[in-house]
Amino acid sequence: MKLDAPIAVTEIAAFIGAELVGNKELQATGINEIHKVQEGDISFVDFEKYYNACLTSAATIIIINKEVPCPEGKALLVINDPFSAYVKLVKRFRPFEPATKAISDSAVIGEGTIIQPNVFIGNHVRIGNNCLIHPNVTIYDHCIIGDNVIIHAGTVIGADAFYFKKRAEREAIYDKLESCGRVVIEDDVEIGAGCTIDKGVSGDTIIGRGTKFDNMIHIGHGTIIGNNCLFAAQVGVAGKARIEDKVILWGQVGVSKDLVIGKNAVVLAQSGVPASLEGGKVYFGTPAENAMAKKKELAWVKRIPEMWNKLKDL
Repeated sequence: MKLDAPIAVTEIAAFIGAELVGNKELQATGINEIHKVQEGDISFVDFEKYYNACLTSAATIIIINKEVPCPEGKALLVINDPFSAYVKLVKRFRPFEPATKAISDSAVIGEGTIIQPNVFIGNHVRIGNNCLIHPNVTIYDHCIIGDNVIIHAGTVIGADAFYFKKRAEREAIYDKLESCGRVVIEDDVEIGAGCTIDKGVSGDTIIGRGTKFDNMIHIGHGTIIGNNCLFAAQVGVAGKARIEDKVILWGQVGVSKDLVIGKNAVVLAQSGVPASLEGGKVYFGTPAENAMAKKKELAWVKRIPEMWNKLKDL
């Protein structure tokens, strides 16, 4: 998330109650989780095994729970609970804005776009030209919808990321990482009925131009889906996955987080994808593998009882 205006690192340190180590002249221009950071961003780290990744990332200001050597040109904000400090910043710079009506006065809706009854459009939403938004669609704050987009009934665009920190010492053990990202749906996309597309924790969940979704599809936070993809019913994609152009996922395919499915890949129905897949191939099974090889394997599995009986007769 980009800040509306740069904020001095000294002001950030005072606001969260952190010790400032390193460059005290810096200005923060954004807030981001580690895999999305750019120069000028604030990020956080609270596990030692991730220190190096964060300290060597593009992040300029790092909230951390232990004082370590500060990389040149950066600033460290040392505090016992970086997670809670990060959440405090998100709540300050992107506070929740209660809705006062079904279509916010701050929403911008393009020429020729049709909004059917009982649609909710939140604050600062932008919808392009010649779109069709069917009944009971919910579009949360800050979402961006391109031109010629169709969204079918009951779909929810921009719900919070499913992202929590476990606090084992408490009765209610999960702390929510507040989301300040967006959903961006590009031109010529069609989203089926009853779909859910979560916004990024700090960046954008992106649905590329010309992509088509069937009904009952879930897209997790920060996922980037390329152009002209085709997803059949009940596909689920976990957070921060990257699906390249012209990928086809048939019904009930499950895709794990933090992976890449390459351009022109096809994953057949009810497959599970736990790791990255090369483009231009057809996959099947759980874990998803080359479809022809997997089908031959299943054919041999079916023959196991027959082969066992023959062995017993020897």
